[in-house]
Amino acid sequence: MTDQTTLDFATVQAVLTSESVKMHASEVHGVITGLVSAGYIFEDSDYLVVINDMLNNGDGLPNAVKLTIKSMFSDIWKNILDDSYSFQMMLPDDDDTIMERANGLGHWVQGFNLGFGLQQKNKAKLSEDVQEVLNDFVDIANLSDDMEEDEDTEQAYYEIAEYVRISALLCFTELGVPPESNNKEKTLH
Repeated sequence: MTDQTTLDFATVQAVLTSESVKMHASEVHGVITGLVSAGYIFEDSDYLVVINDMLNNGDGLPNAVKLTIKSMFSDIWKNILDDSYSFQMMLPDDDDTIMERANGLGHWVQGFNLGFGLQQKNKAKLSEDVQEVLNDFVDIANLSDDMEEDEDTEQAYYEIAEYVRISALLCFTELGVPPESNNKEKTLH
């Protein structure tokens, strides 16, 4: 799983399911994004251990899952650093029911808060904006499962999902540690 174009919710969830790993793709993506947004350093490689311990009860991750998570990690970094704000959360597709998408969003924000909290423990005090985001994420994670399949619910879902996406970028802007670039000064001749 190295082709970045196939790294979507359905593909990642299929890999997890086929390897009998009981993780939700949105939650894994949220954990990694939370780590990165809270200051996880790109060059560190223990994120696999963190995910294994938190979401897989410390059982060894199958190779296909490790490769998928490594691709996800690279993809998150690439997109979160993109000046055109191309970062997207890994959520169920628009063709899925609103319940499945809302459930995925709930898993994503739970994962984000988990990863963020692990990275931020014993760190500096958070700004009011970041504290508000984390509190909002707790509320979003606890949204009711009782939803109507109607246009108002769809609109609310998109607005909440966009708020979460932008809020994750805000957290990264405040606390993230962009990778050191040793190649920026080298020029091709």
